[in-house]
Amino acid sequence: MPSPSNLSQVSTRSDLNSEGSTFFNNYLQSAFEISSHINEATISYFEKITDNTNSALVLASCLIYTSLAQNIDPRETLDRFKDIKDASSKELSAYASMFLNLNRVGTSYLGVTNRPQVSKYVTRTILP
Repeated sequence: MPSPSNLSQVSTRSDLNSEGSTFFNNYLQSAFEISSHINEATISYFEKITDNTNSALVLASCLIYTSLAQNIDPRETLDRFKDIKDASSKELSAYASMFLNLNRVGTSYLGVTNRPQVSKYVTRTILP
C-alpha cells in the first residue's frame, strides 16, 4: 500500500548510526582525576621547554588526558618525553604529534599533512 506522504521512510536500524557515534566518542566522557604531584611535574617539564606557562598548561593537560584515556600511566609518558627531549626537537615534536593523535578521530589529526592523490585527468584539465 502506498504511503500517504511524499517523504521517504526513515530507517531505524542501529548499525547505520555507528559512524556518527564514533566521531563523537570523546565528547561526553567523564573527567579524569590525577594527583597534584603528577600534574605539577608535567607542567614544570613543559614550562622548561616552552618558556610559557599557558602553553605548558595546555600541553600538560593534553598529555595527561591522552595518557589516561589510553590507560597509560602519565608518569611513564612523561619519562618517555624526557628521554626524547635529549635527542632533538624534531623527534620530540613528531613523538608529541603521534602521541596526541592516539585519542583523536582520523579526520582531525594534528601535525599531519594530507595530500590526497589527484587523478591525472583532473590535473590535466586544471590550468597551471
